[in-house]
Amino acid sequence: MLMRRTASAVRVWTPAKVNLFLEVLARRPDGYHELATLMMAVSLYDTLEFTEETTGATSLHCDHPSLSTGPENLICRAVQLARRESGRSDGVGIRLWKRIPMAAGLAGGSSDAAATLAGLNRFWRLGWDRSKLIQLGSELGSDVSFFFAAPAAWCTGRGEQIEPLRLGRPLDLVLVAPPVGLSTADVFRGVTVSTEPRAGAAIRQAAAAGDVRELGRQLHNRLQPAAERLCPAVADLFARLAGLGPVGQLMTGSGSTVFALCRYPGEALSIARALHSARDELNGARVFVVRSCD
Repeated sequence: MLMRRTASAVRVWTPAKVNLFLEVLARRPDGYHELATLMMAVSLYDTLEFTEETTGATSLHCDHPSLSTGPENLICRAVQLARRESGRSDGVGIRLWKRIPMAAGLAGGSSDAAATLAGLNRFWRLGWDRSKLIQLGSELGSDVSFFFAAPAAWCTGRGEQIEPLRLGRPLDLVLVAPPVGLSTADVFRGVTVSTEPRAGAAIRQAAAAGDVRELGRQLHNRLQPAAERLCPAVADLFARLAGLGPVGQLMTGSGSTVFALCRYPGEALSIARALHSARDELNGARVFVVRSCD
């Protein structure tokens, strides 16, 4: 997460995430699932700008016409949480430039919520430390806290228990996001919890060592079969990426985005060019070349 303050505004660039590993361990009494996942922030950013709103209200404007800007939006909920926790009643104007695809497994909404907490912390000079922001993020959603521990972390519980992990080297990826999104709830309803869940020790070691080939071998997402049944484009794009020869490919989160893990930046560019040359066969899918965040 990058931040810049001027005399009248705070601007935040907040990243997408990918899951290099996601195992579903059990269904919890609260209706969520117990997870173990390795998440990594990547260089695909939404931008938020915070300014004073003299009416005392929260005003949210977005350049994406299909995104609701009402009180149910996670950004608005984050503002309410920050007000409640700080005792502030200031109005705030928020502009959101949306680049992270929605309902795509990239946690754009969670990232925007984290950016709102961080941005208001700076804008209102609240002085909250990272542990406070992580605690507040966990009240908003399972993935929100991760963005205060990025660029990479091992996450457990429903995703809100964070153990930061240092990557051994930058990682280069190609993201392919179909035009159709997926409901996280629908995907989880279709998941089968394995009686022999896959352990994550090997992929954590590979990430820390910067061993890209081993990372490719250890990529895993328990949600992918359920997502493929709901959205056949996930399976089609996964197979297309596999045919281009990266070290590995996987769906991120609950989908619908799939990604190729590449050996070096040039390979990522070559794979992206191959996808663009066959864009008529991608049925509107968007292609992004990204790198793990610093």
